[in-house]
Amino acid sequence: MSLYAQRGVSAQKEEVHAAIQNLDQGLYPNAFCKLYADFLGKQSDHINIMHADGAGTKSILAYIYWKETGDASVWKGIAQDAIAMNLDDLLCVGIYDQILFSSTIDRNKLVITGEVLSEVINGTQDFFNTLKSFGVNIEFLGGETADVGDVVRTIAVNGTMTARWPKSKLITNDLIAPGQVIVGFSSHGKATYENEYNSGLGSNGLTSARHDVLSKEYAQKYPETFEPTLPEQVVYLGKNKVLDKLAIPGFGEVPVGKLLLSPTRTYAPLVKAILTQHFDAVKGMIHCSGGGQTKCMKYLPGNMRIVKDQFMETPPIFKLIQENSGANAREMYQVFNMGHRLEIFTEASSAEAFIQIAKGFNIDAQIIGKVEVCDKKELVLQGSFGTEIFNY
Repeated sequence: MSLYAQRGVSAQKEEVHAAIQNLDQGLYPNAFCKLYADFLGKQSDHINIMHADGAGTKSILAYIYWKETGDASVWKGIAQDAIAMNLDDLLCVGIYDQILFSSTIDRNKLVITGEVLSEVINGTQDFFNTLKSFGVNIEFLGGETADVGDVVRTIAVNGTMTARWPKSKLITNDLIAPGQVIVGFSSHGKATYENEYNSGLGSNGLTSARHDVLSKEYAQKYPETFEPTLPEQVVYLGKNKVLDKLAIPGFGEVPVGKLLLSPTRTYAPLVKAILTQHFDAVKGMIHCSGGGQTKCMKYLPGNMRIVKDQFMETPPIFKLIQENSGANAREMYQVFNMGHRLEIFTEASSAEAFIQIAKGFNIDAQIIGKVEVCDKKELVLQGSFGTEIFNY
């Protein structure tokens, strides 16, 4: 059993998928988000969507960093995480504007102060203001903030997004087909709309990242940051402290805690530009979130082989996690995005246009793979780590 599973989490969410397998899959079963008929507007050419996600256990990292440094500004990043994990899922069905957002914050008031709440709530609005400057309009409708110390040890930050969108502007993944290529968009670096270097970690695999990278010292100092029934051998196994420095080419030395807490990059400005200029060329879109580089396999419209054999250079944060954990490549690529968190399926002739648009936002992009004919659904990952094959 992997360390990830021993900590009570699953990259593939098998039990969740089993629990929901009998639910209605919506109008477009292969779409990245569930889409329904237009209940709100009663128009047959529109859909409705309501989508929920959150920052996950990344808030525990923020808690440790805040306690160690007194820097409450890191909580603004947690607000961005909860938004981007929702928004970038919606992007993958073509929705990038006229969105409503409601937040849900559950806290243990004994350890999470009003200052933290203020940073999260105001950070939410600040991020929406930034997105608005790129034509991505999201209205903040407030939400629920509850003091539930008997339920959460520190804080949980989540949110829900709602939108109404024309069917003619949807990306449903039904057009993914053999012969196409996959363009990957880097999750790290510093996009034109980001204020500092982004490690690319996002908001998935943070339970593993936290326990594998950080020192056992934090288990003793902050027992509220982990499930007390976990065996000691899976709790805070790493060699690093949050203020240890890691050299990042082109950006100097950055604290490990800041790398782990890099706010999840949203691709909204980039995706809006691509969809407004080249909508018909986009055949499918995948947010490499939970499930990492295997995520795409859930949304294929039929049997085919996905080959990813031109990965970008692995960002330093993932190398650090793997060095600390000793995890093999198969587990790393199942849990983490490993360098690109957005994929667009398209014809080879359209790929360069997408790459150039990304370059305008200072986001690296390249063809990372292709779609081949196959009599089953199969994923092949190839790189310096060797070859890993997944059958579905």
